[in-house]
Amino acid sequence: MPTADNDGVAVEYEVAESGDPDAETVVLLADAGYGPWLWSWQYPALAGPYRVVVPSPRGTGGSEDPGTYAVAEQAADLDAVLADCNARKAHLVGAGLGGMVALRYALDFSRARSLTLLGTSAGGPRADPVPDDVRERLLVGNDDPEALRRSLEPVASEELLETDDLVERIVAWRRAEDADREARRGHLDAMAAFDASDDLYEVTIPALVMHGREDRVVPVEDGRLLAEGLPKGEFREFPGGHLFFVERSKEVNDALVGFLEEHGEE
Repeated sequence: MPTADNDGVAVEYEVAESGDPDAETVVLLADAGYGPWLWSWQYPALAGPYRVVVPSPRGTGGSEDPGTYAVAEQAADLDAVLADCNARKAHLVGAGLGGMVALRYALDFSRARSLTLLGTSAGGPRADPVPDDVRERLLVGNDDPEALRRSLEPVASEELLETDDLVERIVAWRRAEDADREARRGHLDAMAAFDASDDLYEVTIPALVMHGREDRVVPVEDGRLLAEGLPKGEFREFPGGHLFFVERSKEVNDALVGFLEEHGEE
């Protein structure tokens, strides 16, 4: 897979080219500690009509782990990827930490055409931090299958957790691509430090905020606050927890594709 360079940090990414030479680019930005596998449910709905770019966040997949994970650094990683794959403009789709990276990117760089933010917060004093007990349950290494299985409990519904074959596949993907314990801690620290709450008025591109009603990592109220603060923000709520876009992938994909079609290049 190709690799971009951001000031000496190698960032691996995958590109699914479209058969249409004029197809727009969509970038999928994973949540804290997760590898690109997280988009297994959205990727098939986008690949073909769109050129789909899936970076591995620093410390996951084949990307380098420099030991620093600030949201601004990861936004610069994203710009390096977009430059490397010659994307003039791109629709950014981010979950959790990936949504924060998308927000920071829209504030600091010029290639973002639209934002789709899943289970994401603007941070700041009005936002709720990840609860301590949930954070501790998320802090696992990628070498312990049973711990990885247990760490799904705060982010997934009972329905998903009872689907043994799917859980086994997710655990295998996580072992192959997810961050180790220390990198995952760095990602969660980056989420806790992020604050774009006073700058949202500057994000004037279209933004779709989607959130799970029972999200235990980023409460749904934070998603509503985010949408309210964005000049062109739209809010959609779905049943489910933090991984609602896995559990409700059909409804989420329908909303995502509709939004991208509405705000595509004219």
